[in-house]
Amino acid sequence: MSFTLAIVGRPNVGKSTLFNRLVGKKLALVDDQPGVTRDLREGEARLGDLRFTVVDTAGLEDATDDSLQGRMRRLTERAVDMADICLFMIDARTGVTPVDEVFADILRKKSAHVILAANKGEGSAADAGVLEAYGLGLGEPIRLSAEHGEGLNDLYSQLLPLSEAFEARAAEHAPETDVELDEDADEDETRTPVPTAAKPLQVAVVGRPNAGKSTLINKILGEDRLLTGPEAGITRDAISLRMDWGGTPMRIFDTAGMRKKAKVQEKLEKLSVSDGLRAVKFAEVVVVLLDAAIPFEQQDLRIADLAEREGRAVVVAVNKWDVEDSKQEKLRDLKEAFERLLPQLRGAPLITVSAKTGRGLDRLHDAIMRAYDVWNRRVPTAALNRWLTGMLEQHPPPAPQGKRIKLRYMTQAKSRPPGFVVMCSHPDKMPDSYRRYLVNGLRQDFDMPGTPIRLTLRSQSDKNPYKGKKKSTPSRLRKHLDKPPHR
Repeated sequence: MSFTLAIVGRPNVGKSTLFNRLVGKKLALVDDQPGVTRDLREGEARLGDLRFTVVDTAGLEDATDDSLQGRMRRLTERAVDMADICLFMIDARTGVTPVDEVFADILRKKSAHVILAANKGEGSAADAGVLEAYGLGLGEPIRLSAEHGEGLNDLYSQLLPLSEAFEARAAEHAPETDVELDEDADEDETRTPVPTAAKPLQVAVVGRPNAGKSTLINKILGEDRLLTGPEAGITRDAISLRMDWGGTPMRIFDTAGMRKKAKVQEKLEKLSVSDGLRAVKFAEVVVVLLDAAIPFEQQDLRIADLAEREGRAVVVAVNKWDVEDSKQEKLRDLKEAFERLLPQLRGAPLITVSAKTGRGLDRLHDAIMRAYDVWNRRVPTAALNRWLTGMLEQHPPPAPQGKRIKLRYMTQAKSRPPGFVVMCSHPDKMPDSYRRYLVNGLRQDFDMPGTPIRLTLRSQSDKNPYKGKKKSTPSRLRKHLDKPPHR
């Protein structure tokens, strides 16, 4: 998904109808009475060759108090802040109302990209409303009919250049992952890339609410840049901050606390969590911050597993260590729980810190740089195949259904994270236990603790090319046999 489009406007202008048409399903409830939509609804939209996230919002009401309408308005304004593009809809048959003018003024200040759409624009009854829309100062309006699918080509024409700009921006900020390796590359090309001001090391700090993520980043910065407090859930969207930490240029993402999906009831929190998940995808190193009082809860494990599945380097940091009494006993229990609950991240750094006092931050910096270095690790092909021979002698692969699996050749195809390819016979019959045996061996013997390792098995045929063909006598021998014997 290259960008997020929020559909906003007064109640009953057709926002949910357009949302359903863009996602291709009747996800949002539609009715003639105004105010049906109250929550934010998110979907994957398709418009021609464009793929993007679309958000259906509650109708904008002219209310700022704590009433239902006021809360709905604040939620919609929050969606406007987080969306890349806003589609502001008016009712072309009703024309521009004073409320439309108020919200057009708000959108001009809040959103960098606003597209104006005059919905219900079919027929001559809408002509006057379309002309009035020019007076909102948001550019030329698109004449739409969400119900009949008219005007979507014009919407596509306006979204296309913006989509290209957002894709270029995402490509610029996204880390380079799954880098193809060249076996003939020079030694200088195989070294870990050094972060620079132009390409800083991207680090996401994630965890449950109130683990101390914002406090930790404030301590690293040396100033109270981010809002903190005893209440859980203060941070609501991913905030990126550029800094020079210990001589290393970094962009650190502070994310919203991630709770269990069943507990995430507020739509605003759902937006915040999805924003945090996007931050993980844009990071190179993910710091999973735990609370020392309640470490390794189910949600902590899910967050760490997400970072591993995304192929990111992972560092586990245990915060609030300053208030812990029996530190040695607690640290022993933490390491035991880590190895037992997160075997896929075996050997990942486990660092104890105190965001309040700043203790342990030097160790955290070193652990991040170490994880980044391992994430970029490259192993020569010759060394890999010598290692593979030793692993096969120590523990040969099984022979499922009597078919012996032969592992012939191994090479590293990618880095960031390290990815290896093994050429073998019957790759589909290789049990998961033997894959784990190889991955754990790679971790231990080539010093790659904690980083995700991708192991791919590919088929290499060992069939005899002459098998099944009729045996024939060579022509020269046949001529010799046909000759009569000498007397």
